Amino acid sequence: MAVPPIQATGLTVLGRVNRLPLLLDVVVGLLTALALPLAIVAIPNTISVVSALLPPDIAGVGILRAHGLALPVMLCAVPLTAAALGRFAPAPVLVAGLALLAVADVAGGFAGSTVAVGVLRVLHGVAAGVLVPATFAACRERPGAARGVLMPIWAASLAVAFLAAQALALWPLDQVTSWRVTLQPYPLLTGVALVLAAAYFTVTRLTRHGEARRAEQDAPEGSPGLEAADGDGGAQVSVSGGVRGLACTVGPSAGIAVLAFGTTFGWPPGLIVVVAAAAVVALLAAAFAGRVDGAGGRVVALVMIAVGLVVLPTSAQLTYVELGGLGGPGLSGLWVPFGLAALLTFVAASAVGRLGEAQLPKLVGAGLVTMVVGLCAIRLLAPTASGMPLVVPFTLMAGGAAVAVVSALRGVSLSGALFGLSLCFPAVLSGFLLGTGVQVDRLRAVSMSGQVTSEAMVDGFVGALHVWALVAGFAVVIILVLGAVLATRTAERAMDALPPVAPVSPDDDARDVAEEPQPVAEGVVSGADDGPDPGTVMIPVVPAPTRSPEAGAGADGNGDGAGAR
Repeated sequence: MAVPPIQATGLTVLGRVNRLPLLLDVVVGLLTALALPLAIVAIPNTISVVSALLPPDIAGVGILRAHGLALPVMLCAVPLTAAALGRFAPAPVLVAGLALLAVADVAGGFAGSTVAVGVLRVLHGVAAGVLVPATFAACRERPGAARGVLMPIWAASLAVAFLAAQALALWPLDQVTSWRVTLQPYPLLTGVALVLAAAYFTVTRLTRHGEARRAEQDAPEGSPGLEAADGDGGAQVSVSGGVRGLACTVGPSAGIAVLAFGTTFGWPPGLIVVVAAAAVVALLAAAFAGRVDGAGGRVVALVMIAVGLVVLPTSAQLTYVELGGLGGPGLSGLWVPFGLAALLTFVAASAVGRLGEAQLPKLVGAGLVTMVVGLCAIRLLAPTASGMPLVVPFTLMAGGAAVAVVSALRGVSLSGALFGLSLCFPAVLSGFLLGTGVQVDRLRAVSMSGQVTSEAMVDGFVGALHVWALVAGFAVVIILVLGAVLATRTAERAMDALPPVAPVSPDDDARDVAEEPQPVAEGVVSGADDGPDPGTVMIPVVPAPTRSPEAGAGADGNGDGAGAR
């Protein structure tokens, strides 16, 4: 038999391709750790910090509304991007999102009107809404052990970004001379992330091309090609789950965005709190109505609602309370607590990623309970003059959130995970509305007391933070109760689905003993020509009989016909 010559060039290419998956994992990990914070930093509205630098023609409440458009747009962009990931691969989606973010950053240096600020903040919101689900899909599509490492990195990056977003948004504004810095806080890091996204896109194309070429060389001549390998490579999102999830997330997200914009037109704080509470109830109803990926999808949705509702709104208020102007250590005194909390969060998420699936349901609840303990620590430790005691609440909130997210995401489909992620950012906006209502009510009470001093204002901010921590803690407890009810109902339905077992009486046992068939001689099959008899038992033969190589297949196609006997 002739042996075809070995193609040395092809082997060289395939050898290079074999090293590409490791490089791809490293690029995805770095891109996730960088792109997620850039997306979350776009959420805070920091234009009021530089209000003294605003030109007189654009100063006022209009610029506040325009700068606050990023989060309402973002929470609508996330479910749309999640649906698009069913058709497109994560790599081009990431490139598009970071390119849009880079364009918005560059154009931010030329903004000169309220309309321009609003348009650029809309672009920031769209880019952020694209990056969050795209980074998740990029980590999720990696196979085997790589996914087990990248998914904890994604969850920890999300939790840490929520924790430090307000501080990261305020840091570039220290001693600035231009208000436009709020529109381009980290342009250099955006460029680095865009380069990583381009590298990720290139490596994925090379990997797909190499796999297609290897399959083509291994396939026999004349077999159909692998044109599908060069397709879009979209994530495997089920059509029914994607449509149902899109319907259950876009509607509430759009409604909450409109209500949030309406609250800027002088709504009383009590009405804001009522509207925000109704929004949270609507999100919980959407989590149960979605029915994407069964009970696992609902658990992910509940966890994402809890994390979005608590971590960023709480850390934003805590960051403001700890600023130097209010008697705290300032941003310079918060970076060490933030850094230690981030390190411990990544360690906790990685440890959970290595555990078995049997322990995951308990870890979901443990993570949420840890968040509640962190909220209690805020009431006990904040405010502080040194900043170091804040390591405790920072670590408990971010670490608990990361543990709950990692545990909930394992074992669910991509559709279920993206459905829960789409409910996270409406919960963030609802948390901001709740916290704002509580804070405005406290500050209004101070202003109406007739003793408007700096100490009274600080007490108002601190009191609002403590009340919000109490409200957020009760909200997480309610979500824990809903999760427990869901687990109980799921277990009951599983028991009801089991076939009923008929009761056995002593007479039945005696009848079974009396009707027990007699042993059959080894190798003899009773009634082989008459078909199977329910009362006949075949004793297994070791080794089992095999058909003769010369015998043809029997009538049943298994080689047990007459020729085999």
